[in-house]
Amino acid sequence: MREQANLAVTMADVILFLTDVKQGITAADREIALMLKKSKKPIVLVCNKADNFEQDKQEAYEFYNLGIGEPYPISASNAIGIGDVLDKIYESFPPKTENEEEDNIIKVAVIGKPNVGKSSLINKVLGQNRAIVSDIAGTTRDAIDTEFENEKGKYVLIDTAGIRRKSKVKESIEKFSIMRTLLAVERADVCLMMIDATEGVTDQDAKIAGEAHEAGKGVIIVVNKWDMLEKETGTLEKYKKEVYDKLKYLSYAPIIFISAKTGQRIHKLFDLINYVAEQNAMRISTSVLNQVINEAIAIVQPPTDKGKRLKIYYGTQASTKPPTFVIFVNNKELFHFSYERYLVNQIRKEFGLEGTPVRIIVREKGERD
Repeated sequence: MREQANLAVTMADVILFLTDVKQGITAADREIALMLKKSKKPIVLVCNKADNFEQDKQEAYEFYNLGIGEPYPISASNAIGIGDVLDKIYESFPPKTENEEEDNIIKVAVIGKPNVGKSSLINKVLGQNRAIVSDIAGTTRDAIDTEFENEKGKYVLIDTAGIRRKSKVKESIEKFSIMRTLLAVERADVCLMMIDATEGVTDQDAKIAGEAHEAGKGVIIVVNKWDMLEKETGTLEKYKKEVYDKLKYLSYAPIIFISAKTGQRIHKLFDLINYVAEQNAMRISTSVLNQVINEAIAIVQPPTDKGKRLKIYYGTQASTKPPTFVIFVNNKELFHFSYERYLVNQIRKEFGLEGTPVRIIVREKGERD
């Protein structure tokens, strides 16, 4: 047993030391604490069975005597104090050293239907003809990666084959191009969803944008060929409304109007890419998240069904890219989609999260993966 414990400690980045607040510090606790201190690893000391939280919280102070840091009182059976422990574990992970350079590179997939100007945009950014540009739809057959650096940061630009309607996909090479485009979306941090200003949002645009949304990627809607459109007062705002009306699920995505041919507004694109990448990778502390959830509940009470009311115990962020939150409730069946949408809107109102999907996972108390 000791050998197994030593192996586990050696392999771990962070050690979670679980004790019993009711029993107080035992001889075994002292022996384990001594072994853990020698490991030089980050230790999170958890005092379980703090069911009477305020009273048992005082009892947990005794565990400072172990000399391994702040004790965190929790009640595993009542799901109390878990969020603070998760935050501490996350904070305790060592900084990344390997591939740190690569982590600073934002992967940007340029997606859209054929002949919308994807390759033209990349060529304008690079200042040279690195991708083939042609008026013939489907010229770009494969995903092309190009490393690029400017004063805004480091990027990999992924030019993709345009996706045509399935009814028009006859050649096997065209099917392969579609598959490579979807893989490019999976690899990307941010997707530039390009739309032809002269055509507006088509059904095929909606299909392609939906792939980026479902993949949880940061999305920027790029309306190209804006210089070719006849304009009058209010044209831009009217066009924005039309785009959002047809792409309702992308209401969180910012819109930028450009001309890949003339370079209009392209200089603003990279600030927006950086911003959306940050939003997609945002992490929110459990305590702040629950404050927002509690305020949301106070404003709009959770729904009831047949005399039973939804109770929300607490929430915590499970992951990023996209920001994903786990909400613990008394009954998942009572957590209606409309209330989920309301909570997401309140979270967005507080933290922004512009340009990124937000996902909610609902679990009942005590439910495990």
